[in-house]
Amino acid sequence: MGKRVLVTGAGGFIGGFIIEGALKRGFETFAGVRASTNLSYLKDERLKIVTLSFDNKTKLKEEISTFKAKYGKWDYIIHNLGVTKSFNKQDFDRINFGYLKLFVEVLTEMDCVPEKFIYMSSLSAWGGTSEKGPSPIRPTDSPSPDTAYGRSKLRAEFFLRSCKGFPFVILRPTGVYGPRERDYFMMINLIKTGLDLLIGTKKKRLTFLYVKDLVKAIFLAIDKGCLGEGYFLTDSNVYSQKDFRRITAKALGKKYVLPIVVPVSLCRFICERSEDIATIKGKPSTLNRDKFKILTQNNWSCDISKAKEELGFVPEYNLERGIGEAVMWYRENGWL
Repeated sequence: MGKRVLVTGAGGFIGGFIIEGALKRGFETFAGVRASTNLSYLKDERLKIVTLSFDNKTKLKEEISTFKAKYGKWDYIIHNLGVTKSFNKQDFDRINFGYLKLFVEVLTEMDCVPEKFIYMSSLSAWGGTSEKGPSPIRPTDSPSPDTAYGRSKLRAEFFLRSCKGFPFVILRPTGVYGPRERDYFMMINLIKTGLDLLIGTKKKRLTFLYVKDLVKAIFLAIDKGCLGEGYFLTDSNVYSQKDFRRITAKALGKKYVLPIVVPVSLCRFICERSEDIATIKGKPSTLNRDKFKILTQNNWSCDISKAKEELGFVPEYNLERGIGEAVMWYRENGWL
């Protein structure tokens, strides 16, 4: 039996692909889930499900104690648990930072610290550090996140750095897309109708990462990642909105797509009202005040040379290949 790996946030879009990657590589794989987790993509008979109560220290200790008595401790943990949108901004800190903090404390107290702990952060933790020009965001830049989501991820990073001797590696992917993902799917589906919305008139420098390349980077980080280090991740290319529209239209077989410029002020209004309505309904909205800041950031390019040099990370999917594969999945599964 291979080494034991735990994947938290296993029921989500990225988590499901990490699970598949771990099983493919021969790990004894454990899906860390909460009681409310959708298990639709966690059906592999080789997979072991572990319920973890990240909001209750007593219960979490009991759950990990039960696991340890049966299996021992995990060799590796991929902490992919997090929230990217919420109608309550306090949830970002409570989940992205608070759950991580509690988990690390319990692992330490129970002598269950793994050989390596991979933390899934985000490029948003560095924020719009290069908004004044075309220079890529670099690890040496001072992080300045301008969203509640980004600030919660950065706070979690700071906490890990405060834990003396804790064996973490941080990954900071840009926007991740692929089969089963819903936010980029909304953009793809809109282009299918023959329309593409552009926010404002300023040219944007966009970056993307196909989910399978992210999974590749995660396991490279397990093998080669330097403890205490963080790595930006993209497919190594920079795109414009026109590039995204052209590539997506080609994959969909659309000969013509009409670009429509949405004024920044109108985008702000729509995002704010969408969040207000979502708050009333008690459900998170894809469009919200945080999303507005992300949509209007003009430069998402970043320097991934460190990931290439230290991890040996070479992306296999550019946007054309990734969108083509994603569109094929959406069609085969009745999404398009």
